[in-house]
Amino acid sequence: MFKLPVLSSERKTSLLFALVTLTSVPFVYSVQQSVIAAPEKTANFPDIQNHWAQPFITRLAERNIVTGYPDGTYRPNQSVDRDEFAAIIRQAFNQKKERTIPSGSVYKDVPANYWAAQPIEEAYEMGFMHGYPGEYFRPKQPVSRVEALVSLSQNLNLTTAQTARKKTARRQFFLPIAMTNLMQPLMTAKATNKTVSPLQNAPASAVVSKYYTDANKIPQYAVDDVAAATQAGIVVNYPNTKVLNPNQPATRGTIAAFIYQALVNQGRLQPLPNNVKASNYIVAPSQAISTNAQTQTQK
Repeated sequence: MFKLPVLSSERKTSLLFALVTLTSVPFVYSVQQSVIAAPEKTANFPDIQNHWAQPFITRLAERNIVTGYPDGTYRPNQSVDRDEFAAIIRQAFNQKKERTIPSGSVYKDVPANYWAAQPIEEAYEMGFMHGYPGEYFRPKQPVSRVEALVSLSQNLNLTTAQTARKKTARRQFFLPIAMTNLMQPLMTAKATNKTVSPLQNAPASAVVSKYYTDANKIPQYAVDDVAAATQAGIVVNYPNTKVLNPNQPATRGTIAAFIYQALVNQGRLQPLPNNVKASNYIVAPSQAISTNAQTQTQK
């Protein structure tokens, strides 16, 4: 009678690694955007040297995602208008179009020759931004903090603890059933060391109430998106991480922080080192970063 060869522990590990890799490859290329290249220049705005958001601003400016003014300043405390937000969105992300503008400007208050006409059009087509009744965009209207978070949350494939578990479950399903015996020791070890946050499956209202002392100021339409952005590690609150100030105008420093964290969540930028002071203002950074790292490893 033919007998199956006995595999050494090293051979089992190699075979397991090969199978996991083969079953994971399609997911990597189907959902992940390219990693942003290392900077080719050094950003040096004189008015951000002692600013809390300096690490976020510098890293984005070095990659041409945010820019300064002709006088060489960045003006981190200046509010961001809707036209400027559209321009930053265009530089940072490359989502698939949800809709297409046939021709000309889609908004009455955005002339074809307006400096931000193209960014506004692309932000609209990607689904990041919408207009107001009467076909108006209001390009010079400031963007609030909650509006920025809703825009990012609704249009990015955010990695949270819950979505990471779902992706892991889907990938495990494609593994050959015959391999489960070989995998059992490793799967058991992972399950033993895993700590599940009680908020991972909690309602959005419970999540925001847990994190923010002013959660009651979040507009009802935005609660779900703010909760998702929070669990994904996108929210950055200065000087107190427990105070969201959802309806305040978002500053250029704040928008840089939100955008940077969104790119970290996508795996396109590296998280700020823990010894950088600005990392202290990221809401739940350890949970978000560890979740993202686990997801990237499992891919």
